[in-house]
Formats: sequence, structure tokens, C-alpha cells
Amino acid sequence: MQVFDLNNPIWELVARFAIDTLAITWLIFGMYYRRYRDKVLATTASMFNIFAFAVLTILSSVEFSIAAGFGLFAILALFSLRSEQIEKIEIAYFFGAIAIAVICSVQGTGLGFVVTIVAFVLVGAWILDHPGILQSAASTRITLDRIDGCALSDPAKMRAVLSERLGVEVMNFQIIELNYVNDLARLQVFYRG
Repeated sequence: MQVFDLNNPIWELVARFAIDTLAITWLIFGMYYRRYRDKVLATTASMFNIFAFAVLTILSSVEFSIAAGFGLFAILALFSLRSEQIEKIEIAYFFGAIAIAVICSVQGTGLGFVVTIVAFVLVGAWILDHPGILQSAASTRITLDRIDGCALSDPAKMRAVLSERLGVEVMNFQIIELNYVNDLARLQVFYRG
């Protein structure tokens, strides 16, 4: 009698969960947390991965209508309406956590194929967000107590003004808000220290 048989649905589920757990650990704690030190997103993405894995495992093993799928996406859309705005890189890692849960939980795919696709996701994330591959820049939001006349008319001059005021090399900036009533400018500044 063979104890560990992947044809047994329970052992296949255990194997899929093990693949999911290893992948999410590498993605979130091996890459994201080591690079960005954001405990809140690391915990949130990991928990969301486990919850999505559980829900999708159940849904992939029962008859599931398209209407129920749209309902599930509507519920997920509500999270974005009730949540604070997160950075683009955080969205990418969060989506990666969800993608891994989907890849690992959907029935009907062989475990070798699941491992291969998860490996592609992890290697892709590691390469694309590796600090040695793409030169990284930091960013911050600032509020200026006056609107500089060159903010819109001469971006190169505005970068030079910001570089001088902040003491860093400003590579680019985005105007978030110009408030002429209070003479304030809110900017997203991308810089190298």
C-alpha cells in the first residue's frame, strides 16, 4: 500500500498547497520584504494568497457559473474602493500573490506544469525587480509652499530647482495637484540620493 499517492485528491491538495506556500514565501519574504521592508503588505499579500487558494480550490472542484465569477470580481473591486492607495510595485507583488494562488489551486493541471509556471512567475519577478538590473530610483511626495512658474512651462528647469532644494538628483517629477488658492503644489518626485 502506497501512503503518498498524488492520484489521491487529498495528497494532490497537500502538494499544491506546499507549492503555493514555497512560492509565496520566496516571492513575498525572499524578494519583496527583503527589498522594501513593508511588513503590512507582506502579511496582507501572504494572507490573501492563502485565502484565495482556499476559495479557488473549492470553486474549481464544484460547478461554478460565470455569474458567480463576476460576483467574486465585484467583491474584489470593493476592496480597491475601501483601501488606501498603494504603490505600483506593491500592486505587482500583490497580484503575483494572487496569481500564484490561482495557478496552484485550479484543478485539472498537472503538478509538473504548475511547478513550471510558478517558477516562471518567480524568476520573472526576481529578474524584473532585481536592483542590479534596473537602476532604481526612490520617490517621495512633497508639498511646495509656492507654485514655481516653471513647474509646467520648463520641466528641465523645475528638475534643477527641485534638485537644488532637496539636495538630491531629481530624475523626474509628476504634478499631483496645483492649488492656486493656497499657492501650494503637490508633487511626486523621483530621485537618486
